[in-house]
Amino acid sequence: MLERTGEELMYPPTEKIGVIVVDNFPMLGKLTALRFIEWVQQNPGGVIALPTGKTPEYFIKWVQHYIRNWDDAQVAYDLEAHGVDPSIRPDIGSLHFVQIDEFYPIEPTHHNSFNYYVRRFYIDGFGLDPKKAMLIDCTRIGMPHGFKLEDIFPDYAVDLSLRYRRPKTNLERLQKEIIERVDQWCEEYEAKIRGMGGIGFFLGGIGPDGHIAFNIAGSSHHSTTRLTVTNYETQAAAAVDLGGIEVAKRRAVITIGLATITHNPNCVAIIIAAGDVKAKVVRDAIESEPSINVPATALHKLPNARFYITTGAAKLLTERQINKLKRMGKLPEHICEQLLIDLAIKLRKRITDLTLKEIESDRFASLTFVERSDDEVRELLRHTEKNMKRKIEDGMQVMRGVTFLHTAPHHDDIELGYLAFIVRHVREPSNKHHFAYMTSGFTSVTNSHMLKLMEKLKRFLSAGHFDGMHAEGYFRPDNTVGRNRDVWQFLDGVASGDEFMKDEGEARRILRILIEVFEEENLNSLRNRVDELIHYFKTQYPGRKDLPHIQRIKGMVREWESECMWGYFGFDCTFVHHLRLGFYTGDIFSEEPVVERDVIPVLELIQRVKPDIVTVALDPEAAGPDAHYKVMQIIAEALKMYEREDGRRDLQVIGYRNVWTRFHPSEADIFVPVSLNMFAILQNSFKNAFASQWEASFPSYEYEGPFSELAQLIQVEQYRAIKTCLGREFFYFHTAPLIRATRGILFLRKMSLEEFYQYSGELRRAISGA
Repeated sequence: MLERTGEELMYPPTEKIGVIVVDNFPMLGKLTALRFIEWVQQNPGGVIALPTGKTPEYFIKWVQHYIRNWDDAQVAYDLEAHGVDPSIRPDIGSLHFVQIDEFYPIEPTHHNSFNYYVRRFYIDGFGLDPKKAMLIDCTRIGMPHGFKLEDIFPDYAVDLSLRYRRPKTNLERLQKEIIERVDQWCEEYEAKIRGMGGIGFFLGGIGPDGHIAFNIAGSSHHSTTRLTVTNYETQAAAAVDLGGIEVAKRRAVITIGLATITHNPNCVAIIIAAGDVKAKVVRDAIESEPSINVPATALHKLPNARFYITTGAAKLLTERQINKLKRMGKLPEHICEQLLIDLAIKLRKRITDLTLKEIESDRFASLTFVERSDDEVRELLRHTEKNMKRKIEDGMQVMRGVTFLHTAPHHDDIELGYLAFIVRHVREPSNKHHFAYMTSGFTSVTNSHMLKLMEKLKRFLSAGHFDGMHAEGYFRPDNTVGRNRDVWQFLDGVASGDEFMKDEGEARRILRILIEVFEEENLNSLRNRVDELIHYFKTQYPGRKDLPHIQRIKGMVREWESECMWGYFGFDCTFVHHLRLGFYTGDIFSEEPVVERDVIPVLELIQRVKPDIVTVALDPEAAGPDAHYKVMQIIAEALKMYEREDGRRDLQVIGYRNVWTRFHPSEADIFVPVSLNMFAILQNSFKNAFASQWEASFPSYEYEGPFSELAQLIQVEQYRAIKTCLGREFFYFHTAPLIRATRGILFLRKMSLEEFYQYSGELRRAISGA
């Protein structure tokens, strides 16, 4: 695999650990699977430690594919083509498995526990011997007979200060005793690992703060297995698994230490990372000197340690990027633009104020001189400035007579991604807008939010508030006017500041949802259903995979929120389309898209709407939620089918990104100015329409608060970058009030159909195994 990249394994002294770069997320899993199989062939009976979460998705799929089809001729050819001997079947059953980490406390039967994950995907999925597995089962670590975890740790909160202080209550005395027993268990767990000679093959991801296992930034490189706390970044990353940040903040964790991993000097320790969002932590881990603030630098001492990463995750690795650029010879203008923008931001100077000496002194920007004269480089500076101004002018323009089909994987993606662009085009009455949501988004609605909705509905039902409306057929599933009136009632409440009106609109829609889901119109029966749901949401553990009808209800709550969002701008429910594509299942690994189930509904919508412009969330390397890149593939396939059937080649695609990934200014070709007024619209509409998200139960690791506030911060940051490049005078003294009022900027990318197909095609081929 290294030979195929044409790169060196390491570029010392800058790089301190071996690196292999692959094109995309699925290929990352394949490389890792092949290396694992190769190691098992050479080390039967060895000790392995494998990761949990979404990162190893394709690693797991490829290992299972090879193991289950070992005797298949095509598999043998594939293995041999990648340098793995197909004549040696790996003895998976001989391996000893070490669980890396676990939340504490958590029941091992809970679907969001790592114990459950290990048993499902590794012991059952790979065929490991459970008798040779060292697992972390919180119910069996120091627990007194007859007690449950929730008896000792109500709300699953663990106060580790009890290690050092006197307990104040009987419950605290018991908690202190259990914590001390867990500490002793961790000591024994560590000793068992070392007694086997240490870990021979370690595979892990890297967290947003650079954590390895649950060894967060600041962890000692001599750390061993222990019960410990986590930081905000780690809690935010775990929020989806645990049912919300509120739960994640209360949990402690059990984790092996950095010294546990490095105890065996021959350990093959592989860290995998995908996407631009991991680029900074990857660079720090590979290029930094050993530091407790960069946990992965503990692996530098291992000669067999490696980073397997995608091109996006590698984009900040100094020597690799320079070598990549040098191999290109004369750099194309768009790359020169990127390098000059980066230098201007770095030096905090206008693009046209950069001197040739400053450019020559920068290792990256100096490459613009290759096969170019001084005058040509000066012209590049002028061209870059002119190009950036043109992008702002394009962002100011309002198209007319255009039909937009705005698409999104999740229900708040569009608003967070490019609301200012939409608002300006909504104000032009000749434009038409349709909003299409590809998934139901039920995983982002917490039980606590649903409980509030059900209790609210119960109050209205108990008061007989909806009896008359129900008798008139207001709540019939086919009553479109009634659906719209739900939204109008809610928005009237927003406008007047009347919480009762808002609550009534919301309760109307929840009742409508229950009538549709349960196919039940009797109000007495529905009251019983509400009681059942209240009990369910009170008693289910956070993060548990819901029953199908609960998933549907939660998804329809998200749909209601999106209808309220576009109701702000005068669009009724007929302009908001909920596709609920089947690949989105709520499982830890969502299914791969298939044509009949996932593509055809999108094609049929395109045929009905007949758009001129389709917007798409662009995440080609699976750096954000995996639904993003899967939806992109679905839309690309639907557009191809539409083009073949209807012959339209003039459609345009506008790509957007939001809080998960960013465009570099050179990647975008539309810069949309955002004013304080537009920020106010963003915050107000998000707070009121997306009530399930305002509490930020599933936040970004970058910001502790609602996504709308993070989106604003990102747009402000992008504005500052462009203001640096063009100079503050460009904005402050511009002839257009819109530019003078600019305090944020959106980046969008406009593409032809062919450009979009090319953009999405490589990952699609990798996913399909072609």
